[in-house]
Amino acid sequence: MPYRLPPDSIARVLETIPDPSVLWSPDANWAVLASREPLPDIAELARPMLALAGMRIDPNANSGFQIDFYTGLTLRDRSGKNFTTISLPNPDGSKLNRIGFVSWSHRSDAFVFSRNTGSSTELWYVRCDEPYRPVILTDRLQTVLMGIDWMPDGLGILCGSVPSDRPGPPKASGVPNEPNIQFADGRKSPARTYQDLLKNSDDESLFEYHATSRITIVKPGCPPEYLGDPDLFTHVSVSPDGGHLLTVRLKRPFSLALPWEFFPKSIEVRRSDGSFLFQIADVPLSDNIPIEGVRVGPRSVQWWPGHPARLLWTEALDGGDPNRKIKHREELFYQDAPFTEPAIPLLKLQGRYSGSTFFRDANVWMTTQYDRDRRWTTSTIHRLNTAGNSSPQIQSHVFFDRSIRDRYGDPGRIMLEPDLAGFSIAKQIKDNVILAGIGASPDGNRPFLDLKNLKNLETQRLWRCSTNCSENVVAVWSRDAEITLLTRRESSKEPPNYFLRHAHSDSIEPLTHFVDLNPELRGITKQIVRYKRSDGVPLSATLYLPANYHPGNRLPLVLWAYPMEFNDPDTAGQVSGNPNSFLRIAGSTHLALLLEGYAILDDAAMPVIGDPETMNDTFIEQIVDAAHSAIDHVIAMGIADPDRVAIGGHSYGAFMTANVLSHSNRFRAGIARSGAYNRTLTPFGFQSERRPLWEAKSVYSEISPLMHADKIKSPMLLIHGEMDSNPGTFAMQSLRMYQAIQGNGGVSKLVMLPLEGHGYRARQSVMHVQYETVQWLNRYLKHISDD
Repeated sequence: MPYRLPPDSIARVLETIPDPSVLWSPDANWAVLASREPLPDIAELARPMLALAGMRIDPNANSGFQIDFYTGLTLRDRSGKNFTTISLPNPDGSKLNRIGFVSWSHRSDAFVFSRNTGSSTELWYVRCDEPYRPVILTDRLQTVLMGIDWMPDGLGILCGSVPSDRPGPPKASGVPNEPNIQFADGRKSPARTYQDLLKNSDDESLFEYHATSRITIVKPGCPPEYLGDPDLFTHVSVSPDGGHLLTVRLKRPFSLALPWEFFPKSIEVRRSDGSFLFQIADVPLSDNIPIEGVRVGPRSVQWWPGHPARLLWTEALDGGDPNRKIKHREELFYQDAPFTEPAIPLLKLQGRYSGSTFFRDANVWMTTQYDRDRRWTTSTIHRLNTAGNSSPQIQSHVFFDRSIRDRYGDPGRIMLEPDLAGFSIAKQIKDNVILAGIGASPDGNRPFLDLKNLKNLETQRLWRCSTNCSENVVAVWSRDAEITLLTRRESSKEPPNYFLRHAHSDSIEPLTHFVDLNPELRGITKQIVRYKRSDGVPLSATLYLPANYHPGNRLPLVLWAYPMEFNDPDTAGQVSGNPNSFLRIAGSTHLALLLEGYAILDDAAMPVIGDPETMNDTFIEQIVDAAHSAIDHVIAMGIADPDRVAIGGHSYGAFMTANVLSHSNRFRAGIARSGAYNRTLTPFGFQSERRPLWEAKSVYSEISPLMHADKIKSPMLLIHGEMDSNPGTFAMQSLRMYQAIQGNGGVSKLVMLPLEGHGYRARQSVMHVQYETVQWLNRYLKHISDD
């Protein structure tokens, strides 16, 4: 059967040209409007691609394989009075306008962007005062393993380039000349079920060829400056003073069982000319990392902003094993140029280090650590005193301390800005940092902006979104006592647009004027509904009703959900929906069913609550109870027809769907997209499951819907991308599930999408997914069929 189109009501909406992405400069004085198409043609997915070492490479463009591109760029000033379309030379029409990324200089006076021409990747430079004269910096950009970095002067770009003397790619031997051998040496090496791995020595040679780059500095009006010899660089960053480079490069031997991130590597400091200075760490193959653990040795190595050339990193004290009982799990170190003295121990952390935030005062910084057993995050402010020759003295106080699942208690993110060298530091107003939060509440999200004092930790609310819209802070600047916000505002009736508003008044100024291109969607209504599981756990969901719904009419209902793990019922019951968001229907979203008269209970809470080590012991009972409670509530509202209810989900939501259908007869049909159904094929954990198969054999078997395929009596539509590279969700999972249902006399349909991955992007694929979904539900919920 060829690709099919869904009903016109859906197809027309899916083909709507989306609003351009608005990419603001760091000072918000300029913005790039980046245009894009709604859906790429499947020919984009059919371009040459190499699946190697856990990644997908575009061999022609010397980059990672990319599907979605910008198709045009326009520069505008903040006021919107001046617009300039960025025109690129293409005299013979041979170069395609696939724009991959846009990156602003920290000086906010220029930006660069990449263009995939089909045979190479170009890097272009645009000055804001001369936008009509873009300058090509190189046509040999190489971004397979590393990105770009602005030099401290805000003019030059540090990047990787294709070596000028690179020969043609290695040819695979037509006849094997050796077996492919792997060897287990007696050490424990638990690994997730990664895909696209190297398979043989030919793959190793091909990966090494395409991943090799040469460190290069490019700047307008100057020839490229090549630094050192080509190598397998995965990271290159320049020190704040511009005098040193931090590099990470891969080394052989590679692995046939793990992605490139786990390959042996050398972490090094180089001089500004690319010559080797010293090695921070020689990291062997990381094939023995415990489940949810980290490798040993220096990790998260980075430059410390505000210091000329100071490195900061962490090392695990527990062997990287989260199951080991120990007072301190991490120790941080720092080391200054010229790097002739040993690294200095800085402080120890009780939890797992997850990052640092830096401030205007270079001796103040914040560490964030994570306690996986409590699902708890703690951020601590430190002040470092290195005066004299004694050990560093540190004063510390806790800044944030909360459950990662506590939406209501989320204090917001610290807003950042670039310093003079381009490094990210906290944006401050005197001694206060600025916090922007989503403002989750029982009534939905109400974003806010706070000031929090670094010394006394007092918090001052500057602004909070009104109850009739959803408005998020994008940027903040202050002059004297006046604080100005750049916000992105939308409501259920108004599309997202950008505004200027003053924090201490109600004055607001529109900056963009995007219009509603799908007014037919505005008749759709939504509301947050709250209900309880049978054990009293509070739950919530967003209920969508189709346009022209008449109260009292019972509709076919689709419940769509994705399970989440929680330690306690209080956080599990917090509302996550947003009643004021502007509804868009795009891609393969299930919300397209609203256009065919279905009610949708979206993002229905499916909490799995308990001890993180054993919560999956009751996974089935908890999700089935939540599913029943959800549909019972909508039935009690007089909206859902109890005889016409379906359930669906994507990825872990598909796993949930198959499990519910194998343990419940309340649903007339199911839709499972890109799921995993046999957990014995993910033996070293999945989602938040920490135990390997051999420690929880009965759990792995019990929650594998494949093992209960004989109990699935409701028709189930299975959809999967044939090239799904997501760990655990091999396309084979859906094939085996379909065969199990078929073999046991059940009703199912398997739709395999050529060239598609974990999500579906091509126009033909998306349209067909919508077609199959509508036909399936029409047949089993509305008893309508066009076959």
